[in-house]
Amino acid sequence: MAQPNPYRERLTVAWWLWLPAVAIAVTLAAEVKLGAPGAATWIAYLVLLPLTAVGLWRLGRIRVEVSNGELRVDDAHIPLRYIGEVTTLTPDEKRDLLGPHAHPEAFVVQRPWIGGAVRVQVADEADPTPYWLISTRRPEALRSALDDARVG
Repeated sequence: MAQPNPYRERLTVAWWLWLPAVAIAVTLAAEVKLGAPGAATWIAYLVLLPLTAVGLWRLGRIRVEVSNGELRVDDAHIPLRYIGEVTTLTPDEKRDLLGPHAHPEAFVVQRPWIGGAVRVQVADEADPTPYWLISTRRPEALRSALDDARVG
């Protein structure tokens, strides 16, 4: 049976964050080139630019998915039967849950370049994790998908 409201998202790095990252890598490579003139001066560019691209790609590899009766966030997963209340968070609520109101055993997947988030209560008595805090660009869609999947 098909899921009524499938949800899948990848928490990629925003395109505008690539610009300063590449600019910093170019600046560092230029500093190396200025400090070590000679035939091998382009090695810094050949090393730093690909490393920057790979690093940014790796930062954006996290996937959030509701499928096969589970909520999956990267390698972690929880069956939908153990999910309690799902709450969309305002930026202030997200900041509070990451700061002064944070629970030390909460499962957190937070990306600072993504403003939205949801809080998913864990309803499993055997699990010490009180809730999952997940960054998402579409908090209402994720909440709706979780609610629909649990009912369906």
